[in-house]
Amino acid sequence: MTKSKAPLAGIRVLDLTRVLAGPFCAMMLGDMGAEVIKVEEPGKGDDTRSWPPFVEGESTYFMSVNRNKQSVTLNLKAPEGRKIFQALARKSDVLLENFRPGTMDKLGFGYKALARLNPRLVYCSVSGFGESGPEAHRAGYDLVIQAESGVMDLTGFSDGPPVKVGNSVGDLVAGMSAAHGVVLALLARTRTRRGQKVEISMLDVMAALLTYQAGIYFGTGQRPTRRGNAHPSIVPYEVFRAADAFVVLGVANNSLWIKCCGALGRPELAQDPRFGTEAKRVQSRATLVPLLNEILGTRAAADWVKQFEAVGIPAGLIKSGAEVCESEHLKARGMIVTLPHPRARKVTVMGVPVRLHATPGKAATAPPLIGQHTDTVLRRLVGLGKPAIARLRAQGVV
Repeated sequence: MTKSKAPLAGIRVLDLTRVLAGPFCAMMLGDMGAEVIKVEEPGKGDDTRSWPPFVEGESTYFMSVNRNKQSVTLNLKAPEGRKIFQALARKSDVLLENFRPGTMDKLGFGYKALARLNPRLVYCSVSGFGESGPEAHRAGYDLVIQAESGVMDLTGFSDGPPVKVGNSVGDLVAGMSAAHGVVLALLARTRTRRGQKVEISMLDVMAALLTYQAGIYFGTGQRPTRRGNAHPSIVPYEVFRAADAFVVLGVANNSLWIKCCGALGRPELAQDPRFGTEAKRVQSRATLVPLLNEILGTRAAADWVKQFEAVGIPAGLIKSGAEVCESEHLKARGMIVTLPHPRARKVTVMGVPVRLHATPGKAATAPPLIGQHTDTVLRRLVGLGKPAIARLRAQGVV
């Protein structure tokens, strides 16, 4: 499938974001064929360009979320830099930014100002706490959002401290939500012929993830608590210790429970009145979980997984990040992609998880060097010649 047939082919994205949430959003749009122009500060660029570890001087963090983009350096505070930015905004379909609320307005590039320049512009703003409410002024870092969204309070064991999720889930979910919002706004534009503002609050999207945990509280007044690997509404649905390693087992209904008892070699447990329904298994958690650990401890984890899968019971091994990165299954599905890079020689990234069979996306080009495409973009979209660009570079504008 050529890029011209990708679902977002012909859409131009002006990306002012940095670090993770915004760049992840922009990358998702680029994966689906959008032309993404990443605007970076001259001489500095995205903050993550300086975050270790490095390969040939290039940050592995930066390279993980900035493929399928062009990099243009531009000083937005310089008068000529502002004019260039306005010219780019006029010719773009989408603008992404993740500054603190009010920053773009102070620069003169808030939604209202840019909508006057380009009424069809979809303007997406990502912030920690949103643009309204008593805490809108606060800076939003993933760690803080995980803490204040309730997610950290739910993560960890009951006798231990709150624990953050192992990756930056607040940033990543905000980026996914932003991409979702942008595409919805582009769809709406086909009817209204006008763009609109898309506002994403990291706190909002993380609070939305509470789903059934919030439902328990709203419905019963019972405060959700840390349970380690245990599920509040399903048993058995957690981590168990086999003879040589840990294994996860998910038995969410009575039909699976009957199959599970057979696979365990203990069919009589299916007739035990203490465990006969979903609710009773939850009530008898303190009895059932130790019993299952005792049974599972008699064989190797891989043996149990094969036994469970043979009868359709969801089960799995706990794999390391390294094992996932070397997964033959993911490689077969095109989820491990290696791209040539002008400085690091090559960069391996996770591929495109959204699979459109007729109009698929693609991890096509490596993350750009800082300012790699400045000259090309300014010539093509702004109409500047080589002497003018050279002068602007000497003045620190680009």
